[in-house]
Amino acid sequence: MTAPTVAEIQAIMRAGVPLAAEWGIEVLAAEAGTALVRLPFRPVLLRPGNTVSGPAIMGLADVAMWAALLSVTGGKDESVTSSMTVNFLRPAGDGPVLAEARIVKRGRRQVFGEILIRAEGSEELATHITTTWTVIAPAAR
Repeated sequence: MTAPTVAEIQAIMRAGVPLAAEWGIEVLAAEAGTALVRLPFRPVLLRPGNTVSGPAIMGLADVAMWAALLSVTGGKDESVTSSMTVNFLRPAGDGPVLAEARIVKRGRRQVFGEILIRAEGSEELATHITTTWTVIAPAAR
């Protein structure tokens, strides 16, 4: 199985989750079960207090995890999110946001992952997320 390129993963992600394309989410890196994804500044994603909203951060985390999965499945993955635990530690600010996703354990039926969210240019963790995905097996032919 050939690993897809970053451009291929971004194209798959944007086609599979059109909201990712609408928000301009970029895949900066994706390999070996990890991914670095960027959410650019968009005024529509801010909440009162002038910081990136929780729903935007959770959406970014979800597609970041999918990018990490696509990096180990040859770009073919129909797994779905079954749970997400989000811990907001501090505001992410009003600029671009980065999500670092990694697969913690990949089983036959479930995948466990972790996503770290930071404001671009900051080392301070804004949000810590753990997630579980259910593996959808291809239909028998």
